Amino acid sequence: MRFPIRLDPLFRLPLLAWGVIGRRNAYVALVDDELVARFGFFSLRTPLANVASWQVSGPYRWWRAIGVRGTLGKPEITFGGSAHGGIALHLREPISRWWWIRPLAVLYVTLDDLAGFAAELAARGIGGTDVRAAPRDRR
Repeated sequence: MRFPIRLDPLFRLPLLAWGVIGRRNAYVALVDDELVARFGFFSLRTPLANVASWQVSGPYRWWRAIGVRGTLGKPEITFGGSAHGGIALHLREPISRWWWIRPLAVLYVTLDDLAGFAAELAARGIGGTDVRAAPRDRR
């Protein structure tokens, strides 16, 4: 199963800097018992059994969500093409070294279908939560 990363048209040109051409190289796939994340020049693989939990959140500020980025002092990486929201994948065993981050314990991805991906993970026995704010009552 392949879940494309949402690519906001406003950021298509800047995303070329990371090698993101379109949906064909910006996705998360569940292949057999493995999770594969691809974002342009960057990719990450881990056994699906290594995903301990997930958390859907957002929306984000664009400068915190676009491109391949880490957070200083935290063992996390983002593959982001949109600020609409994302899903954090918390790993049981951190990946010992991923590019400049060591160790890597959390992967954030801004997928098109956050609810569908979360449901697929839940169906495979991986628990999580959706912490996005509910829309306000406009009465």
